[in-house]
Amino acid sequence: MRSYFSRYIYSAVIVAMVAITPACNKKLDVVPGQNISPDQITTAGDVDATILGAYKSMQHYNAYGERYFLISDMMANSSELEFVGTFQNYADIFFHRQQKTNSIPEGIWDRSYQIINACNIVLDKIDLVTDADMKAQLTGEAKFIRAIAYYNLSGLFGKPYSDGNLNTNLAVPLVLEPVLSSDDISKGDVARATVGEVYTVIENDLKDAAANLPESNDTRANKFAAWAFLARLYMAEAKYPLAAAAADSVIESGMFNLTANFSQAFGNSANSSEDIFAIQQTNQSNAGTENNGMTTFYGSYPTGRGDVQVNTAILDLYEDGDDRKAFVYDGGSISGIDGVYTGKWATLYSNLPVVRLAEMYLTRAEANIRNGSAVGDAPLNDVNTVRSRSHATPLATVTANDVVQERFRELPYEGDKLWTIKRLKLSTGTRPYNDPKLTLPIPQREIDVNGKLQQNDSY
Repeated sequence: MRSYFSRYIYSAVIVAMVAITPACNKKLDVVPGQNISPDQITTAGDVDATILGAYKSMQHYNAYGERYFLISDMMANSSELEFVGTFQNYADIFFHRQQKTNSIPEGIWDRSYQIINACNIVLDKIDLVTDADMKAQLTGEAKFIRAIAYYNLSGLFGKPYSDGNLNTNLAVPLVLEPVLSSDDISKGDVARATVGEVYTVIENDLKDAAANLPESNDTRANKFAAWAFLARLYMAEAKYPLAAAAADSVIESGMFNLTANFSQAFGNSANSSEDIFAIQQTNQSNAGTENNGMTTFYGSYPTGRGDVQVNTAILDLYEDGDDRKAFVYDGGSISGIDGVYTGKWATLYSNLPVVRLAEMYLTRAEANIRNGSAVGDAPLNDVNTVRSRSHATPLATVTANDVVQERFRELPYEGDKLWTIKRLKLSTGTRPYNDPKLTLPIPQREIDVNGKLQQNDSY
Protein backbone atom coordinates (compact mmCIF):
# COMPACT_ATOMS: atom_id res chain seq x y z
CA MET A 1 0.00 0.00 0.00
CA ARG A 2 1.05 3.58 -0.50
CA SER A 3 0.82 5.84 2.51
CA TYR A 4 0.00 9.52 2.19
CA PHE A 5 3.15 10.66 3.95
CA SER A 6 5.29 8.64 1.53
CA ARG A 7 3.52 10.23 -1.41
CA TYR A 8 3.94 13.76 -0.06
CA ILE A 9 7.47 13.78 1.31
CA TYR A 10 9.28 13.61 -1.99
CA SER A 11 7.09 16.26 -3.63
CA ALA A 12 7.53 18.61 -0.67
CA VAL A 13 11.30 18.54 -1.08
CA ILE A 14 10.85 19.62 -4.70
CA VAL A 15 8.98 22.71 -3.53
CA ALA A 16 11.55 23.50 -0.85
CA MET A 17 14.49 23.09 -3.21
CA VAL A 18 12.91 25.11 -6.01
CA ALA A 19 12.22 27.90 -3.52
CA ILE A 20 15.83 27.97 -2.37
CA THR A 21 17.59 27.33 -5.69
CA PRO A 22 18.14 30.96 -6.82
CA ALA A 23 20.70 31.34 -4.02
CA CYS A 24 22.69 28.36 -5.30
CA ASN A 25 25.18 27.93 -8.11
CA LYS A 26 23.04 25.69 -10.25
CA LYS A 27 19.35 25.75 -10.96
CA LEU A 28 17.85 22.32 -10.47
CA ASP A 29 15.96 21.00 -13.45
CA VAL A 30 12.87 20.06 -11.50
CA VAL A 31 9.27 20.20 -12.60
CA PRO A 32 7.09 20.80 -9.51
CA GLY A 33 4.84 17.88 -8.80
CA GLN A 34 7.12 15.39 -10.58
CA ASN A 35 9.70 12.98 -9.20
CA ILE A 36 13.16 13.90 -8.00
CA SER A 37 15.55 11.66 -9.88
CA PRO A 38 19.01 11.03 -8.43
CA ASP A 39 20.73 12.89 -11.27
CA GLN A 40 18.96 16.14 -10.37
CA ILE A 41 21.09 16.54 -7.24
CA THR A 42 24.59 16.73 -8.64
CA THR A 43 26.62 19.33 -6.75
CA ALA A 44 27.51 20.36 -3.23
CA GLY A 45 25.33 23.40 -3.78
CA ASP A 46 22.36 21.17 -4.53
CA VAL A 47 22.92 19.27 -1.28
CA ASP A 48 23.15 22.54 0.64
CA ALA A 49 19.94 23.70 -1.05
CA THR A 50 18.20 20.58 0.18
CA ILE A 51 19.14 21.16 3.82
CA LEU A 52 18.08 24.79 3.49
CA GLY A 53 14.77 23.42 2.26
CA ALA A 54 14.50 21.46 5.49
CA TYR A 55 15.09 24.63 7.53
CA LYS A 56 12.44 26.38 5.47
CA SER A 57 10.04 23.51 6.02
CA MET A 58 10.48 23.82 9.79
CA GLN A 59 9.08 27.36 9.56
CA HIS A 60 5.73 25.90 8.51
CA TYR A 61 2.78 26.07 10.87
CA ASN A 62 2.67 22.27 10.98
CA ALA A 63 6.14 22.28 12.53
CA TYR A 64 7.95 24.93 14.58
CA GLY A 65 6.01 27.74 12.92
CA GLU A 66 3.19 26.86 15.29
CA ARG A 67 2.05 23.35 16.06
CA TYR A 68 5.13 21.77 17.62
CA PHE A 69 4.76 24.46 20.30
CA LEU A 70 1.04 25.11 20.42
CA ILE A 71 -0.49 21.65 20.20
CA SER A 72 1.62 20.17 22.99
CA ASP A 73 0.76 23.14 25.20
CA MET A 74 -2.94 22.86 24.37
CA MET A 75 -2.96 19.20 25.43
CA ALA A 76 -1.29 20.23 28.71
CA ASN A 77 -3.76 23.07 29.09
CA SER A 78 -4.96 22.98 32.66
CA SER A 79 -3.01 25.80 34.29
CA GLU A 80 -1.46 27.89 31.54
CA LEU A 81 -3.88 28.77 28.78
CA GLU A 82 -7.44 28.91 27.55
CA PHE A 83 -8.71 28.35 24.01
CA VAL A 84 -11.53 30.75 23.16
CA GLY A 85 -11.40 30.52 19.36
CA THR A 86 -13.84 29.07 16.87
CA PHE A 87 -11.61 26.55 15.06
CA GLN A 88 -13.20 23.21 15.88
CA ASN A 89 -10.07 21.13 15.27
CA TYR A 90 -8.10 23.19 17.81
CA ALA A 91 -10.97 23.24 20.31
CA ASP A 92 -11.24 19.46 20.15
CA ILE A 93 -7.57 19.08 21.05
CA PHE A 94 -7.76 21.63 23.86
CA PHE A 95 -10.76 19.85 25.40
CA HIS A 96 -9.18 16.41 24.79
CA ARG A 97 -11.93 15.20 22.48
CA GLN A 98 -9.88 14.95 19.27
CA GLN A 99 -10.74 12.16 16.85
CA LYS A 100 -8.64 10.20 14.36
CA THR A 101 -9.86 12.36 11.47
CA ASN A 102 -8.73 15.66 13.02
CA SER A 103 -6.75 17.62 10.41
CA ILE A 104 -4.09 18.86 12.85
CA PRO A 105 -2.40 15.49 13.46
CA GLU A 106 -2.52 14.91 9.70
CA GLY A 107 -0.70 18.18 9.06
CA ILE A 108 1.97 17.59 11.71
CA TRP A 109 2.55 14.04 10.46
CA ASP A 110 2.94 15.05 6.81
CA ARG A 111 5.19 18.05 7.45
CA SER A 112 7.42 16.14 9.86
CA TYR A 113 8.07 13.35 7.38
CA GLN A 114 8.71 15.91 4.65
CA ILE A 115 11.41 17.40 6.87
CA ILE A 116 12.82 13.95 7.62
CA ASN A 117 12.92 13.07 3.93
CA ALA A 118 14.91 16.20 3.09
CA CYS A 119 17.46 15.14 5.71
CA ASN A 120 17.56 11.61 4.33
CA ILE A 121 18.26 12.99 0.85
CA VAL A 122 21.15 15.08 2.19
CA LEU A 123 22.69 12.07 3.89
CA ASP A 124 22.22 9.95 0.77
CA LYS A 125 23.92 12.57 -1.44
CA ILE A 126 26.56 13.74 1.04
CA ASP A 127 29.47 12.28 -0.95
CA LEU A 128 28.82 14.94 -3.60
CA VAL A 129 30.35 17.35 -1.08
CA THR A 130 34.14 17.17 -1.32
CA ASP A 131 35.06 19.98 1.08
CA ALA A 132 35.62 18.27 4.43
CA ASP A 133 34.27 21.09 6.59
CA MET A 134 31.16 21.55 4.47
CA LYS A 135 30.55 17.80 4.39
CA ALA A 136 30.77 17.57 8.18
CA GLN A 137 28.47 20.56 8.64
CA LEU A 138 25.79 19.28 6.26
CA THR A 139 25.96 15.83 7.82
CA GLY A 140 25.52 17.36 11.25
CA GLU A 141 22.64 19.58 10.15
CA ALA A 142 20.80 16.68 8.52
CA LYS A 143 21.24 14.49 11.61
CA PHE A 144 20.17 17.33 13.93
CA ILE A 145 17.03 18.26 12.01
CA ARG A 146 16.00 14.64 11.53
CA ALA A 147 16.47 14.03 15.25
CA ILE A 148 14.33 16.93 16.40
CA ALA A 149 11.60 16.03 13.92
CA TYR A 150 11.50 12.50 15.35
CA TYR A 151 11.66 13.93 18.88
CA ASN A 152 8.47 15.90 18.23
CA LEU A 153 6.76 13.09 16.32
CA SER A 154 7.46 10.55 19.03
CA GLY A 155 6.40 12.92 21.78
CA LEU A 156 3.10 13.76 20.11
CA PHE A 157 2.12 10.40 18.59
CA GLY A 158 3.97 7.83 20.69
CA LYS A 159 3.74 6.48 24.21
CA PRO A 160 5.70 8.46 26.81
CA TYR A 161 9.22 7.17 27.38
CA SER A 162 8.37 6.88 31.07
CA ASP A 163 5.33 4.66 30.48
CA GLY A 164 6.23 1.00 30.57
CA ASN A 165 8.14 -1.23 28.17
CA LEU A 166 10.33 0.64 25.69
CA ASN A 167 10.63 -2.49 23.55
CA THR A 168 6.89 -2.89 23.01
CA ASN A 169 5.35 0.57 23.40
CA LEU A 170 4.87 2.14 19.99
CA ALA A 171 6.15 5.47 18.71
CA VAL A 172 6.19 6.30 14.98
CA PRO A 173 7.56 4.74 11.78
CA LEU A 174 11.31 5.08 11.29
CA VAL A 175 12.08 6.08 7.70
CA LEU A 176 15.84 6.51 7.35
CA GLU A 177 16.23 6.19 3.58
CA PRO A 178 15.30 8.90 1.06
CA VAL A 179 12.14 8.87 -0.99
CA LEU A 180 13.37 10.33 -4.28
CA SER A 181 10.64 9.18 -6.64
CA SER A 182 7.31 7.41 -6.77
CA ASP A 183 9.27 4.17 -7.12
CA ASP A 184 10.52 4.69 -3.56
CA ILE A 185 7.12 5.20 -1.95
CA SER A 186 7.09 1.70 -0.48
CA LYS A 187 9.94 2.79 1.82
CA GLY A 188 7.36 4.67 3.83
CA ASP A 189 4.96 1.77 4.17
CA VAL A 190 6.42 0.54 7.43
CA ALA A 191 5.07 -0.34 10.84
CA ARG A 192 5.50 1.88 13.86
CA ALA A 193 8.84 1.51 15.59
CA THR A 194 9.00 1.15 19.35
CA VAL A 195 9.71 4.05 21.66
CA GLY A 196 13.10 2.54 22.45
CA GLU A 197 14.02 2.23 18.77
CA VAL A 198 13.05 5.82 17.97
CA TYR A 199 14.87 7.25 20.98
CA THR A 200 17.99 5.32 20.00
CA VAL A 201 17.92 6.89 16.53
CA ILE A 202 17.35 10.35 18.03
CA GLU A 203 20.27 9.95 20.43
CA ASN A 204 22.63 8.64 17.76
CA ASP A 205 21.66 11.40 15.34
CA LEU A 206 22.19 14.09 17.97
CA LYS A 207 25.57 12.65 18.97
CA ASP A 208 26.63 12.60 15.32
CA ALA A 209 25.36 16.16 14.94
CA ALA A 210 27.33 17.35 17.96
CA ALA A 211 30.47 15.70 16.58
CA ASN A 212 30.12 17.20 13.09
CA LEU A 213 28.58 20.63 13.55
CA PRO A 214 30.73 23.72 14.09
CA GLU A 215 30.56 25.71 17.31
CA SER A 216 29.21 28.72 15.41
CA ASN A 217 26.98 28.44 12.35
CA ASP A 218 25.24 31.80 11.95
CA THR A 219 21.48 31.16 12.24
CA ARG A 220 21.77 27.48 11.36
CA ALA A 221 22.23 24.62 13.82
CA ASN A 222 25.52 24.39 15.71
CA LYS A 223 26.96 21.70 17.97
CA PHE A 224 25.50 23.30 21.08
CA ALA A 225 21.98 23.03 19.65
CA ALA A 226 22.63 19.30 19.39
CA TRP A 227 23.88 19.18 22.99
CA ALA A 228 20.80 21.12 24.14
CA PHE A 229 18.48 18.59 22.55
CA LEU A 230 20.54 15.77 24.00
CA ALA A 231 19.91 17.36 27.39
CA ARG A 232 16.17 17.30 26.67
CA LEU A 233 16.34 13.71 25.51
CA TYR A 234 18.29 12.55 28.56
CA MET A 235 15.85 14.31 30.89
CA ALA A 236 12.97 12.45 29.20
CA GLU A 237 14.90 9.22 29.74
CA ALA A 238 15.76 10.11 33.37
CA LYS A 239 19.46 9.74 32.52
CA TYR A 240 20.38 12.58 34.82
CA PRO A 241 24.20 12.37 34.76
CA LEU A 242 24.11 12.59 30.96
CA ALA A 243 21.52 15.39 31.03
CA ALA A 244 23.62 17.45 33.44
CA ALA A 245 26.73 16.95 31.32
CA ALA A 246 24.94 17.88 28.09
CA ALA A 247 23.44 21.05 29.57
CA ASP A 248 26.80 21.91 31.11
CA SER A 249 28.47 21.66 27.69
CA VAL A 250 26.13 24.36 26.42
CA ILE A 251 26.40 26.64 29.44
CA GLU A 252 30.17 26.42 29.79
CA SER A 253 30.78 26.97 26.08
CA GLY A 254 30.57 30.71 26.68
CA MET A 255 28.69 31.07 23.39
CA PHE A 256 25.42 32.16 25.00
CA ASN A 257 24.28 34.61 27.67
CA LEU A 258 20.94 35.34 29.26
CA THR A 259 19.44 38.52 27.87
CA ALA A 260 19.63 41.46 30.26
CA ASN A 261 15.85 41.50 30.64
CA PHE A 262 13.37 38.65 30.29
CA SER A 263 11.37 40.46 27.61
CA GLN A 264 14.45 40.78 25.40
CA ALA A 265 14.42 37.02 24.80
CA PHE A 266 11.30 37.34 22.64
CA GLY A 267 9.98 39.29 19.68
CA ASN A 268 13.37 39.57 17.98
CA SER A 269 14.15 39.78 14.28
CA ALA A 270 17.58 38.22 14.95
CA ASN A 271 18.74 35.59 17.42
CA SER A 272 19.13 36.86 20.96
CA SER A 273 22.20 36.13 23.06
CA GLU A 274 20.44 33.21 24.75
CA ASP A 275 18.99 31.53 21.65
CA ILE A 276 20.74 28.20 21.27
CA PHE A 277 18.49 27.37 18.34
CA ALA A 278 15.69 29.48 16.88
CA ILE A 279 13.49 29.33 13.81
CA GLN A 280 14.18 32.32 11.60
CA GLN A 281 11.12 34.26 10.50
CA THR A 282 10.66 37.36 8.35
CA ASN A 283 7.72 39.15 6.82
CA GLN A 284 8.46 37.17 3.65
CA SER A 285 8.75 33.73 5.19
CA ASN A 286 5.59 34.70 7.07
CA ALA A 287 3.54 35.64 4.04
CA GLY A 288 -0.05 35.85 5.20
CA THR A 289 -0.60 33.81 8.34
CA GLU A 290 0.71 30.43 7.20
CA ASN A 291 3.93 30.54 9.21
CA ASN A 292 2.68 33.09 11.67
CA GLY A 293 0.63 30.79 13.79
CA MET A 294 2.10 31.60 17.19
CA THR A 295 1.34 35.30 16.94
CA THR A 296 -1.90 34.63 15.09
CA PHE A 297 -3.17 32.50 17.97
CA TYR A 298 -1.46 34.13 20.97
CA GLY A 299 -1.47 37.78 19.90
CA SER A 300 -4.24 40.17 20.85
CA TYR A 301 -6.35 41.87 18.20
CA PRO A 302 -5.49 43.39 15.73
CA THR A 303 -2.02 41.76 15.70
CA GLY A 304 -3.49 38.29 16.16
CA ARG A 305 -6.79 36.53 16.60
CA GLY A 306 -6.48 36.13 20.36
CA ASP A 307 -7.74 32.54 20.19
CA VAL A 308 -5.28 31.37 22.86
CA GLN A 309 -5.30 33.34 26.09
CA VAL A 310 -3.53 33.13 29.41
CA ASN A 311 -5.23 31.24 32.19
CA THR A 312 -4.79 33.79 34.96
CA ALA A 313 -4.27 30.98 37.48
CA ILE A 314 -0.68 30.85 36.25
CA LEU A 315 -0.10 34.30 37.74
CA ASP A 316 -0.23 32.69 41.17
CA LEU A 317 3.11 31.04 40.38
CA TYR A 318 4.87 34.41 40.40
CA GLU A 319 5.68 36.82 43.19
CA ASP A 320 5.02 40.52 42.71
CA GLY A 321 8.01 42.14 41.06
CA ASP A 322 8.87 39.09 38.95
CA ASP A 323 9.26 40.39 35.38
CA ARG A 324 7.77 37.18 34.03
CA LYS A 325 4.49 37.99 35.73
CA ALA A 326 4.49 41.44 34.16
CA PHE A 327 5.03 39.87 30.73
CA VAL A 328 1.39 38.77 30.77
CA TYR A 329 -0.80 41.62 29.61
CA ASP A 330 -4.44 42.63 29.29
CA GLY A 331 -5.30 42.88 25.62
CA GLY A 332 -8.78 44.24 26.06
CA SER A 333 -11.94 42.81 24.58
CA ILE A 334 -12.06 40.73 21.40
CA SER A 335 -15.56 40.02 20.13
CA GLY A 336 -16.89 40.54 23.63
CA ILE A 337 -14.25 38.34 25.28
CA ASP A 338 -11.89 40.04 27.70
CA GLY A 339 -8.43 38.79 26.90
CA VAL A 340 -5.24 38.28 28.89
CA TYR A 341 -2.20 37.38 26.79
CA THR A 342 1.45 36.40 26.95
CA GLY A 343 4.00 38.80 25.52
CA LYS A 344 6.15 35.92 24.26
CA TRP A 345 4.40 35.69 20.91
CA ALA A 346 3.05 39.23 20.55
CA THR A 347 5.30 40.37 17.68
CA LEU A 348 4.66 39.44 14.06
CA TYR A 349 7.52 38.12 11.92
CA SER A 350 9.83 37.57 14.90
CA ASN A 351 12.12 34.59 15.37
CA LEU A 352 10.79 31.62 17.33
CA PRO A 353 13.15 30.47 20.12
CA VAL A 354 13.21 26.68 20.16
CA VAL A 355 15.68 26.22 23.01
CA ARG A 356 17.07 28.97 25.25
CA LEU A 357 19.97 29.13 27.68
CA ALA A 358 17.60 29.58 30.63
CA GLU A 359 16.29 26.07 30.01
CA MET A 360 19.81 24.67 30.18
CA TYR A 361 20.40 26.24 33.61
CA LEU A 362 17.19 24.67 34.89
CA THR A 363 17.99 21.34 33.28
CA ARG A 364 21.46 21.24 34.81
CA ALA A 365 20.03 22.17 38.21
CA GLU A 366 17.30 19.52 38.19
CA ALA A 367 19.56 16.81 36.80
CA ASN A 368 22.21 17.55 39.42
CA ILE A 369 19.68 17.40 42.25
CA ARG A 370 18.18 14.12 41.05
CA ASN A 371 21.66 12.68 40.54
CA GLY A 372 23.13 14.09 43.77
CA SER A 373 25.89 15.85 41.82
CA ALA A 374 27.11 19.38 41.14
CA VAL A 375 28.25 19.31 37.52
CA GLY A 376 29.26 22.82 36.48
CA ASP A 377 27.70 24.68 39.40
CA ALA A 378 25.47 24.13 42.39
CA PRO A 379 21.75 23.73 41.57
CA LEU A 380 20.84 26.65 43.82
CA ASN A 381 23.14 28.95 41.87
CA ASP A 382 21.70 27.81 38.53
CA VAL A 383 18.11 28.42 39.61
CA ASN A 384 18.94 31.80 41.11
CA THR A 385 20.76 32.81 37.91
CA VAL A 386 17.46 32.41 36.08
CA ARG A 387 15.38 34.01 38.83
CA SER A 388 17.63 37.03 39.29
CA ARG A 389 17.38 37.93 35.60
CA SER A 390 13.64 38.41 36.17
CA HIS A 391 14.12 40.19 39.52
CA ALA A 392 12.56 37.32 41.47
CA THR A 393 13.75 36.86 45.03
CA PRO A 394 16.68 34.41 45.20
CA LEU A 395 15.88 31.08 46.83
CA ALA A 396 17.72 30.05 50.00
CA THR A 397 17.38 26.32 49.29
CA VAL A 398 16.22 24.33 46.30
CA THR A 399 14.62 20.93 45.68
CA ALA A 400 13.90 19.08 42.45
CA ASN A 401 10.26 20.17 42.70
CA ASP A 402 11.38 23.78 43.11
CA VAL A 403 13.25 23.51 39.82
CA VAL A 404 10.22 22.01 38.08
CA GLN A 405 8.09 24.90 39.32
CA GLU A 406 10.74 27.28 38.02
CA ARG A 407 10.44 25.63 34.59
CA PHE A 408 6.71 26.31 34.72
CA ARG A 409 7.45 29.99 35.48
CA GLU A 410 10.17 30.40 32.87
CA LEU A 411 8.97 28.29 29.94
CA PRO A 412 5.16 28.50 29.61
CA TYR A 413 3.84 28.73 26.04
CA GLU A 414 7.17 27.41 24.68
CA GLY A 415 6.08 23.80 24.26
CA ASP A 416 7.73 22.47 27.43
CA LYS A 417 4.81 21.68 29.74
CA LEU A 418 3.54 18.43 28.20
CA TRP A 419 7.02 16.92 27.98
CA THR A 420 7.68 17.78 31.64
CA ILE A 421 4.36 16.24 32.67
CA LYS A 422 5.11 13.04 30.79
CA ARG A 423 8.70 12.56 31.91
CA LEU A 424 7.84 13.12 35.58
CA LYS A 425 4.54 11.20 35.46
CA LEU A 426 2.54 14.24 36.55
CA SER A 427 -1.05 15.04 35.62
CA THR A 428 -2.82 17.78 33.74
CA GLY A 429 -6.05 18.50 35.53
CA THR A 430 -7.63 15.11 36.15
CA ARG A 431 -5.70 13.37 33.37
CA PRO A 432 -2.57 11.37 34.23
CA TYR A 433 0.58 11.68 32.16
CA ASN A 434 -0.23 8.56 30.12
CA ASP A 435 -3.86 9.37 29.40
CA PRO A 436 -4.55 8.36 25.77
CA LYS A 437 -5.90 11.82 24.95
CA LEU A 438 -2.50 13.33 25.77
CA THR A 439 -1.28 11.53 22.65
CA LEU A 440 -2.45 12.42 19.14
CA PRO A 441 -4.13 9.83 16.91
CA ILE A 442 -2.27 8.32 13.99
CA PRO A 443 -4.02 10.05 11.04
CA GLN A 444 -6.84 7.84 9.86
CA ARG A 445 -5.89 8.25 6.21
CA GLU A 446 -2.50 6.70 7.07
CA ILE A 447 -4.21 3.75 8.71
CA ASP A 448 -6.46 3.35 5.67
CA VAL A 449 -3.61 3.08 3.17
CA ASN A 450 -0.92 1.40 5.27
CA GLY A 451 -2.16 -1.77 6.88
CA LYS A 452 1.03 -2.04 8.93
CA LEU A 453 0.13 0.94 11.12
CA GLN A 454 -1.54 0.40 14.47
CA GLN A 455 -3.81 3.11 15.89
CA ASN A 456 -3.29 4.62 19.35
CA ASP A 457 -5.51 3.69 22.27
CA SER A 458 -8.89 5.47 22.54
CA TYR A 459 -9.06 6.19 18.80
